[in-house]
Amino acid sequence: MIDITEFKENLGLAEIPVELEKLIYFQNNISSYENYSQGFGVTIDDKLGLKSWSEDKNFLARLFPIAQANGSGSFYTIWNDGTDKALNQMPIVVFGDEDGVHIVAENILQLLHLLTYDTEISIEFDTVYFYRDEDDYEESEDLHEYLKWMAGDYHLSQIEEPDELIKTAQDKYKEPFEQWFGQYFGY
Repeated sequence: MIDITEFKENLGLAEIPVELEKLIYFQNNISSYENYSQGFGVTIDDKLGLKSWSEDKNFLARLFPIAQANGSGSFYTIWNDGTDKALNQMPIVVFGDEDGVHIVAENILQLLHLLTYDTEISIEFDTVYFYRDEDDYEESEDLHEYLKWMAGDYHLSQIEEPDELIKTAQDKYKEPFEQWFGQYFGY
């Protein structure tokens, strides 16, 4: 169970996007961690994963880790891109357990839509994508509940081409993210 107050305190935020609050409610009360989308689960993260990249305070202050991305240690963060947009309109970045770091969604709602594909995200150094082998695919236990929730709350159905959504987000945010990220890692 994710305690919403603890989740906010951990991120150092008084408020979190309503979409994220609803997702936490869904995970706590309708489904559970990793049961509605393969490898995914909202988690309380003290930025330990981010600190393995950099302990620079400016770096850490602009990233808000919100969830596990796959079963091997990758995680999703909200990136404060330095604009005055609301937190729910800021881009989502995935940090891979094998060094890839990529923009994956324009905002939290797009991340929730990606999760409807129901496979773990694949993160390589130079690319990120979703792949599903239809012969070996086993649907998550609560996928239908998640799809019902997404349709009811957001009028979104199961995504067919998740990589198109990623490409659109990257077209918009990849360059500014890499410029910001590069100041810490010399990209």
